[in-house]
Amino acid sequence: MMKKVVKIWITNGISLWIIDALFGASIQFAGVGSILATALALTIFEATIKPLLKVLAFPVTVMTFGLFTLIINAVVLKLAFAMSAGSYIAGLPTAILASILLTLVVSVVEKVLE
Repeated sequence: MMKKVVKIWITNGISLWIIDALFGASIQFAGVGSILATALALTIFEATIKPLLKVLAFPVTVMTFGLFTLIINAVVLKLAFAMSAGSYIAGLPTAILASILLTLVVSVVEKVLE
């Protein structure tokens, strides 16, 4: 279990570093420590808060044919940035785009790390 959590944390860290390089000034980190802190917060929030939000928002998600999931992902990402010192994300539209890209980058990084 702990091994899986550490693997997800490292994957999120590498993916956030790549997203940081792609977004320029819209997403910023003070250093490697802030990337790792944000990745840890993201890992924890994806395991705890995100499932709860998905259950609570199920009716809205059904009415929007699943598109509300993008908002949930963006809110979780924005929350992870807010809880980590030295990290900055410009706003909700940036968080929505970043969460979409983060999903793609995490998939690629997971395949590379296998």
